[in-house]
Amino acid sequence: MGSAPAQIPTSFGHELRACLRCRLVKTYDQFRDAGCENCPFFKMEEDHERIVEVTTPNFNGIISVMDPSRSWAARWLRIGKFAPGCYTLAVSEPLPEEMQHLCQEERVQYMPPKRM
Repeated sequence: MGSAPAQIPTSFGHELRACLRCRLVKTYDQFRDAGCENCPFFKMEEDHERIVEVTTPNFNGIISVMDPSRSWAARWLRIGKFAPGCYTLAVSEPLPEEMQHLCQEERVQYMPPKRM
């Protein structure tokens, strides 16, 4: 996953969504236009219905990470190998099973959210 920064949310209102796999936070429109920088295999920019499948508006907190490989907070949140950007601290819903299988096929790790 890259060192090129992810898009920063253009708004911090109700239109924010978080990727269920990597927890990157952007607006719906940004996911529609550019997809997820950490999860390009979801092809959100090609399949707009997939945005609703693999992102959620329900998340807790936001952290901005400038240098994930050097940030103790990014390592603690397990986002140290992702692109610099804005991430949620936690999502409460899992990635749909079909998308979990896609992650396995792409050989990328998916960590389901912890039960609260």
